[in-house]
Amino acid sequence: MSTIVFAGGGTGGHLFPALAIGRAIRAIDPSLRQLHAGAARGVEATLLPARGVPHRLFPFQPLHRQQWWRNVSWPRLATRLVREIDQWLDEIDPDLVVGTGGYVSAPVVWRAARRSIPTAILELDVHPGLATRLVASRVDEIWLATEASRAGLPAMSRGRAHLTGAPILPPDPERRGEARVRFGFESDRPVLIVTGGSQGSLALNRVVADWLAEGGGDGLQVIWATGTRTHAEFAALHQPPFRHVLDFIDPMADAWAVADIALTRAGRMTLAELTAWGIPAILVPLPSAAADHQTPNAQAAQVAGYAVHLPQRELTPTRLQTEIAMILGDPGHVAAMRAAARRSALPHAADTLARRALALIRADAGPI
Repeated sequence: MSTIVFAGGGTGGHLFPALAIGRAIRAIDPSLRQLHAGAARGVEATLLPARGVPHRLFPFQPLHRQQWWRNVSWPRLATRLVREIDQWLDEIDPDLVVGTGGYVSAPVVWRAARRSIPTAILELDVHPGLATRLVASRVDEIWLATEASRAGLPAMSRGRAHLTGAPILPPDPERRGEARVRFGFESDRPVLIVTGGSQGSLALNRVVADWLAEGGGDGLQVIWATGTRTHAEFAALHQPPFRHVLDFIDPMADAWAVADIALTRAGRMTLAELTAWGIPAILVPLPSAAADHQTPNAQAAQVAGYAVHLPQRELTPTRLQTEIAMILGDPGHVAAMRAAARRSALPHAADTLARRALALIRADAGPI
């Protein structure tokens, strides 16, 4: 039995791509054993056991780029991490290791590559992260969510990079009717989705709360995912059927299916969903994201024509109301943004990635 390891996590933006690729592989070859490597402090520590996904969690912590003195324990931890990764790779003897980003991704991919195990990494952001740049020269393939990422790779690695898109469930137009029933929405009111990612965003949540308090949202239907940690602060604003304030939306596809506009962060998985569903967006990049990688994502989306890039320092209830009104107030503008989003979409990326993974495992699989 062949074995594939997905190494990634820390946030949903690194974990969910692995799960999506795994789901697509299972549809092609259900006999392939799939294992996940994650960090004991990441979202995977909760989500993988809850979903019954075979996995191994490693002791890991991020490098602190600004507060360098907090890295004093790193040498000892790195030694332990490498030892545990090597022992695990000995035990499972994988046929392919795929890194999808996050704390553990680069170390697991690096150790696998040193053993001549086939490896691949998924790079979701416009500007490749440090982990990708460090292991790019060692992996067999680099999978890009956007072609713009290629220029940020080491020159010697660019020939092994392939544009695949970010893996999501392809949109199902028939879902819209079912989702409207789920939320109790009327068909003649536009729907706003608010989400700060899998863990939520306190900064976005507080602005949205103030916006609603000032009368924002009149004439709109709202689905607002606050994140579990801060949901209690905003739960009183839940007023169905026109306003749903939820800690987490599962499945998220129900929200995307009914959305006419979105207020979100600018992670690449979110952008992949927005483009696949053709949703105009107001993008507020996370300022504390590593190397500010969400800002180039938002800027690229604005240039592509389907989003407005709104830095967090400029996000106020008044500015939010203005941006929503400018988009929804012009049906022609909405249509143009929807068309631009769909032009940027690669909705079948998960299937493409699954086939690339299988081709790396089975050299005689033929053309992809």
